[in-house]
Amino acid sequence: MSYSIKSIQAPIAEPMKEFEGKFRKFMKTKVMLLDKIMNYIVQRKGKQMRPMFVFLTAGCVGEITEKTYRGAALIELLHTATLVHDDVVDDSNYRRGFFSINAIWKNKIAVLVGDYLLSKGLLLSVENQDFDLLSSVSTAVREMAEGELLQIEKARKLDITEEVYFDIIRKKTATLISACCAVGVQSTGAEEHLVELARTFGEKVGIAFQIKDDLFDYGDAEIGKPLGIDIKEKKMTLPLIFALQNTDRSTKKRIIHTIKHESENPQKVQEVIQFVKSTGGLAYANKQMNAFADEARALLDQFPPSNFRNSLGDLIGYTIERIK
Repeated sequence: MSYSIKSIQAPIAEPMKEFEGKFRKFMKTKVMLLDKIMNYIVQRKGKQMRPMFVFLTAGCVGEITEKTYRGAALIELLHTATLVHDDVVDDSNYRRGFFSINAIWKNKIAVLVGDYLLSKGLLLSVENQDFDLLSSVSTAVREMAEGELLQIEKARKLDITEEVYFDIIRKKTATLISACCAVGVQSTGAEEHLVELARTFGEKVGIAFQIKDDLFDYGDAEIGKPLGIDIKEKKMTLPLIFALQNTDRSTKKRIIHTIKHESENPQKVQEVIQFVKSTGGLAYANKQMNAFADEARALLDQFPPSNFRNSLGDLIGYTIERIK
């Protein structure tokens, strides 16, 4: 089955359109340079998956309110801040196919812009006393930083176990989608058990989303062309971890040596990709991804039937079937 963002957005088309205007207005500033950069950021937004999760989960349990818009804005502000800082850390010149902030305005300005976005998000919540939303999103930002640092620490030795891998992706990727879903429900004033249900739902979707990203690195006709970017960056992803755990010692040693010392050689990267495929790494990762998606669907079924719930179900499908 094919899923389109437009059909998934149908129940929240108006709130999403209104949010765009509110967010653009909120990003305005009297500092000319900053205003120019804010416009650049707003015009190059992606699919806006995070606000979609906020509005859809809010609709699942109650009414979409002004607090829902503030929750979606808080998520976007803090997430954008982390992306701007990430591009500086990674010395990356591109973001979603466009020049990154640091590529155009250099690192010093990019770091200050990230700080500015963080403070805007914090003030938005404090001024409106949205402390429950601030708690959810701040926890996510802390966990994202912990996940990045844990991955850097483990990448040096390439000794990541499956347990550590899931800890990393839960913090790096899943925690933000989890926060989106919790914030959506919190914004309606719904009971705490529904907030926790939404939070857990978002975490399961987030983990499935990251495993899908892992699979792109080993792509075939179904999931895009082989890229090997994670291998070049010495990232231990689920297909590779499984393959290394299910081979003999000498092969494991050889593959780890290749990743550590020869990952700039395209032919060697292809050898690693073929090793992972032949050892069943892709099949295992696909199985795990679908298992987390099924867990998310089971949690979603605990919400009352509605178009919002249907769209969240389609969003799970989109997450694991997307081609990029």
